[in-house]
Amino acid sequence: MVRTQASSSFTIAGLARAGGVGVETIRYYQRRGLMMVPPRGGGHGVRRYTQADLRRLHFIRTAQAAGFALAEIAALLALDAGQDHARARALAAARIAALDAEIAARTAARDALKRLARSCRPGAKGPCPILAAFDHA
Repeated sequence: MVRTQASSSFTIAGLARAGGVGVETIRYYQRRGLMMVPPRGGGHGVRRYTQADLRRLHFIRTAQAAGFALAEIAALLALDAGQDHARARALAAARIAALDAEIAARTAARDALKRLARSCRPGAKGPCPILAAFDHA
């Protein structure tokens, strides 16, 4: 029987449902060392996951949504939540700098594409400026 999120334990399928991910995502996180593989328990040898596992899964997913790579998430998970403010802040600052660089690069790409789109006139003679720009890249 699969228990609900309010229960104290989950099967891997129940944990996946509660965390909004697939079972293979949990297994991937386990292979990457982000989540532990619980021992088989009970008479049926079923692995049981706890509320702490669900909190960890939510932490991983929320950190990913903030743009952290799995290696960075592993570093965040290794921090002591009560004592490692400076290291957590440094990791966040590095992620912000990387996001700023990505935003700048995408903004430049968007601006260049806008210029090309404006220069492409329906019915104009000669090669399309958009296609020509991509052909010479």
